[in-house]
Parts: sequence; structure tokens; C-alpha cells
Amino acid sequence: MSKTIELAQHLEKLHINSMYKNDFYWTWDKTDEELDAIFTVADALRDLRERNKSTRVFDSGLGISIFRDNSTRTRFSFASACNLLGLQVQDLDEKKSQIAHGETVRETANMVSFMADVIGIRDDMFIGEGHKYQKTFMDAVKEGYQDGILEQQPTLVNLQCDVDHPTQCMADMLHIIHQFGGVENLKGKKIAMTWAYSPSYGKPLSVPQGVIGLMTRFGMDVVLAHPEGYDVMPEVEDIARKNAAATGGSYKKVATMEEAFQDADIVYPKSWAPFAAMEQRTKLYQAGDQAGIDALEQQLLAQNAQHKDWTCSEEMMKKTRGGKALYLHCLPADITGVSCKEGEVDASVFDRYLVPLYKQASFKPYIIAAMIMMSKVKDPVSALMALDQGGPRKIF
Repeated sequence: MSKTIELAQHLEKLHINSMYKNDFYWTWDKTDEELDAIFTVADALRDLRERNKSTRVFDSGLGISIFRDNSTRTRFSFASACNLLGLQVQDLDEKKSQIAHGETVRETANMVSFMADVIGIRDDMFIGEGHKYQKTFMDAVKEGYQDGILEQQPTLVNLQCDVDHPTQCMADMLHIIHQFGGVENLKGKKIAMTWAYSPSYGKPLSVPQGVIGLMTRFGMDVVLAHPEGYDVMPEVEDIARKNAAATGGSYKKVATMEEAFQDADIVYPKSWAPFAAMEQRTKLYQAGDQAGIDALEQQLLAQNAQHKDWTCSEEMMKKTRGGKALYLHCLPADITGVSCKEGEVDASVFDRYLVPLYKQASFKPYIIAAMIMMSKVKDPVSALMALDQGGPRKIF
């Protein structure tokens, strides 16, 4: 029996009917079994790919990508996921569209969706705006379908918003599951999600928020650490506390990187901007106050510079369990002496974990493909079994 068949049999036991024709906004919107389904389908698709089996569940259709912020890994992961399933990707470049001429979100959403099966959107730069844009866009698509404008209703994959980065955090989690030999081995493992110094400004909060909102669902001991003033959204912390209470894990916040790293099994040192400052930047953006935005940037860069000791050094790594914690990063990292003078991580630490870091990133295309498949294929169990018995991916 192939691994894909075993995974399909596991999928058959899960209660996942509500995933069909539904969007993927935040991980905490999904049940434990629905998250399990994403991991299961991602592993099945990867097994099929490794055995050179065709994974085309579509013979035509578009995946529309809308990136309102720069991206390498997520952009190519979305394109890879769509191609893996048989969809062609069309990127909406707002600078080349009619949006600059006053085209409304509702009009844009319908005009790009005539042949679309899935929409992937990244909008992470402004607090209170990213998720709102995604919701507005998809509400317009739903109305277009109900009004008979669209023959089918595309579904959403959140490729990062101001609140969560579900494709990243789900890929991180699947990497952790594989590294520790299964979900059953994660209970009691300590993960340190810590702020780290960066010489750049305004990095989104959605990765640390996504990590504490997801990892607390697996009985892990999740620790958030940051300097004073670098808070994340309080409502996401509330979600983390509730998750920890429900799973027998724990969630706490500490004031130093040293305390967070102590005896940690997993460390995730990454820079982000303070929540209050991101709220301020949104207001300045809405007011069109570029001078105010520039002044805020200089203020935050100076604030960051007061915390250069928040870095993932060799000494810091020695504090982890056995000095061998799994190091995670969503990439690209600010590497001291390589990409910047002083940054999030020492070059020697980063180099030592280079292969597992790239493996961590390699799970994202499969996670996205699984999200698409679960929202578009009514009977994913039968689909996986048919793919397992199907022909090879053609290479002439």
C-alpha cells in the first residue's frame, strides 16, 4: 500500500465537509480536523510528486495571484501549487490594471474571476487593512457568483494579511511534525517565538501572530518574547491562551530572549514592528501623510537599534535544549555580516541550519496546494486514490 493510500484512508476518517467551497483566512477559523486534513493532503501530494505521479485535478482554470507586498517564496509557492494541480497562474499587477483609474474592488474581483478557481492574496502592510481587503474582494466574488456573473465561485487562500500568515505557519508546523516524528511527539515541546533585531523597518506582525495562534493548538509550550513596546495584537494573544488551555500546553510572554531560549526545543527569532506603530502607520497612510510615514520610519529604526542584543547568536543557541534546538525562519533572514552589519542571526548559526531551513520552505507549495484542493474538490479521498492509480507526470 502506498503512502498516499494510507493518507487517503486517514483523511476519510476526518469531519471535513465544510471545507468544500470555503475560503482559508486564518488558521484559528479551522477545526483541528480541518488542519489535520491540510497536513494530510499536503503529504499525499508530496508523495505523489516524489513518485512522479500526475497530480492534475484540473484540466483548465486560473489561479489569480494578487501580491500587494513583495514576495519570493510565497509567490513561487502559490504558482507551484497551482501548476501542481493543473491550474495556470495569472498575476494581477495593480500598476498595469485599471485600478489606478478608479476601478473598484468589486469590479476588479469580478473581471479577473471569470475563469478562476482560486484567488491568492497577500496584503500585509497596514494594520486593519489587509484582512479587510481580502474579505471585500471575496465578498464581491461571492456576489458575482450569486448574481450569475461567474459560472463558479473561486475560493481564497490567504497568502499573508495583517493578522495571520497561514500558509507560512502551516508549512512551519508540517516541518516541525516531520522533524519530531509526528504530532503525537509535540506535546510539551517548547517553542520560542522571539523578536530579533533588524536594521529594516515595518516588518509585519502576521508571522509571530500566526505562530502563537497555531502552535498552541498542539499541546506545545509556546513562549513569546520581545522588548518592551513590540507587542502583537492582543486578540491573537487571547486566542493563543485559549488554545493552550484547551490542549494542555502553555502560553506565556517573557521579557528577554535568554529566558525564551532556555531549554527550548524550537526557536523562531524574527523581527517585527510594534503593533501600536503599525496602527499609527496605517493612519498616516490613510491620511496620505508621507512626511509622517518617513518620520515614523526613522523613529522605529532608532528604536530597533536600542535592542541589537536581541540576536540569535551561538551563545544564545547554547541555552536551548542540548544546544541543538530546531532553528526556524520564514526567510529571508537578516544575517549578521552577510546581508547586513548586524541582524537577526549569526552567519554561523544560519549556515548550520541552511538545509533544514530550505526544507522548511519546501513544505509551503504543498500546503497551498492542499488548501486549494480541499476547497475545490468535493471528494478529496477518491481524488487522491485515483491519482495514486493514475499515470505518471509526462516528461517527453
